Amino acid sequence: MQHKTIIEPFRIKVVEKIRMTDEAERIAFLKQAQYNPFLLHSSEVLIDLLTDSGTSAMSAEQWSGIMRGDESYAGASSWLRMEAVIKDLTGCPYILPTHQGRAAEHLLYARLGGPGKIFLSNTHFDTTRANIEFSGATAIDIPVPENKQTDLLLPFKGNLDTEALKKQIELLKPENIAGVILTVTNNSGGGQPVSMANAKEVSAICKQHGIRMILDACRIAENAWFIKNQEAGYENKSYKEIAQEMCALADGCVMSAKKDALVNMGGFLALKDLDLALQCRTVLIITEGYATYGGLSGRDMEAIATGLQEVFEPDYLDYRIKSTAYLCNHLHDLGVPVVRPAGGHAVYVDAKQFYPHIPVHQFPGQALVCQLYLKGGIRTCEIGSVMFGKNDENGNLIPAAMELVRLAIPRRVYTQSHLDYVIETFEELLKHRKNTGGFKITYEPPFLRHFTARFEPV
Repeated sequence: MQHKTIIEPFRIKVVEKIRMTDEAERIAFLKQAQYNPFLLHSSEVLIDLLTDSGTSAMSAEQWSGIMRGDESYAGASSWLRMEAVIKDLTGCPYILPTHQGRAAEHLLYARLGGPGKIFLSNTHFDTTRANIEFSGATAIDIPVPENKQTDLLLPFKGNLDTEALKKQIELLKPENIAGVILTVTNNSGGGQPVSMANAKEVSAICKQHGIRMILDACRIAENAWFIKNQEAGYENKSYKEIAQEMCALADGCVMSAKKDALVNMGGFLALKDLDLALQCRTVLIITEGYATYGGLSGRDMEAIATGLQEVFEPDYLDYRIKSTAYLCNHLHDLGVPVVRPAGGHAVYVDAKQFYPHIPVHQFPGQALVCQLYLKGGIRTCEIGSVMFGKNDENGNLIPAAMELVRLAIPRRVYTQSHLDYVIETFEELLKHRKNTGGFKITYEPPFLRHFTARFEPV
């Protein structure tokens, strides 16, 4: 019998109290945070969908591993266990532990990048782009054209446009391309998955031209679910086998373990090139820690090793993907313009369609994240022209390709009733959306402005 209700494949053993704020309080809190939800205190938030990074609930097995953590400075048994699990997953012989994914990105892209160098991707995420641009290199996005058609029901809208890749290689010359980064799933591209066929084609093109292919694998288990359930030829393979096959196509993997390793802190860089690994390891030791802990405690490494095994459990992945689709489909049924089909870790709302009267330079995505907080105490993240927009030499906004708001769902944290509350909040916003205004930026830093920018209503 197929039940309609999605139940969590776990029991709740420990609970964390939520402070039930009211709208009057939230008006004051948001004004104090200068209309940037990143600057809110967590105690002021009812449901936190800002990110799925580092916000997972850990299992009893992970907490048991924390008690066994070997805190030796060098060669800890916890390191050896984590290293073995990562080698088994990625097939890479050289593993560099880091405190989170952006540290691994910095190690790699600072070595490969620099002025005149170019990276191509299905879509660079914010920290990836920032690390590349900080080195002086250029980041170019080449997702498939279908990616920008938010309501188009096609599988694997996160793919990289391989025809565009060939043209870019011909135009830019292989020696100038520092790497091709395939992000699975495509986070900034609406959380859409990448097919194995696309990964194989990207790998073949890179090998033909002697260009490194890097896999951003922080949500590779979720991506594997879509391949197994939607791509011919993978029906009988396990999720882990699919992930291993995809990793084998790349020259290296970057992973924020704060996503699909189900932990609150950690990451790694996995490489096949010894010379590059040695260069990165030198900087790792200078900036992060010794080569066998790299900014992580032994207990962190135990939790990562267990999480990278638990994440491939079929019951967990079924619950994870279907609960995200539950939220996406119910919002669509209400008339909320969402990116479809649902991705694995988040639901993306098209803020430009939700608030068509708010011009792009007044940031409709920022308006939506503020309204979600004011009306429901829900914290979300703008992924549009606040995050990815730039200003030209005259100070005019060059907008992002899309104006999205991401509702990122922490793993094993919220129940169906929490998602129903989110749906009800959108129902309320729909009633008053014509009266909602935009925002202007009053302060912004040179990089990653969305984290610390200040706003005021227009």
